[in-house]
Amino acid sequence: MAAEGGGKEMNEIKTQFTTREGVYKLLTHSEYSRPNRVPFNSQGSNPVKVSFVNVNDQSGNGDRICFNVGRELYFYIYKGVRKAADLSKPIDKRIYKGTQPTCHDFNPITATAESVSLLVGFSAGQVQLIDPIKKETSKLFNEEGLLSSQNNPANSPSGTVV
Repeated sequence: MAAEGGGKEMNEIKTQFTTREGVYKLLTHSEYSRPNRVPFNSQGSNPVKVSFVNVNDQSGNGDRICFNVGRELYFYIYKGVRKAADLSKPIDKRIYKGTQPTCHDFNPITATAESVSLLVGFSAGQVQLIDPIKKETSKLFNEEGLLSSQNNPANSPSGTVV
């Protein structure tokens, strides 16, 4: 009888609440199992880039995803937005000590189920070609950091290198 009128509020499941220790909130499996969770206040300084490729394998899970968080680069099988990837089992994970990945992209023309070419750009100007399926590092370009975005004609207002 006491449940009449206000019963729905008592049986309602809360997804977030605040205590003096902090804010507690219900997380999805993919958010909770994210490797090396970074505190919320420092996430703004680590830009995240995401690249996708389809390798047309026979299993039907041909999509692959690559993303970086800070100095770490992850490569997973992508099962779509409705089914979370098992973030505890990456196909490949790399941690860089000197510089951090700032961009990356796949070569979709040469991508197969056995091999994928991934080009990774770094904050100090280096570019590296890797194969996350074979776990190989092919070549590091601009290792000395002699080329920078300042020398790129596309960044020059007149279109010429100064």
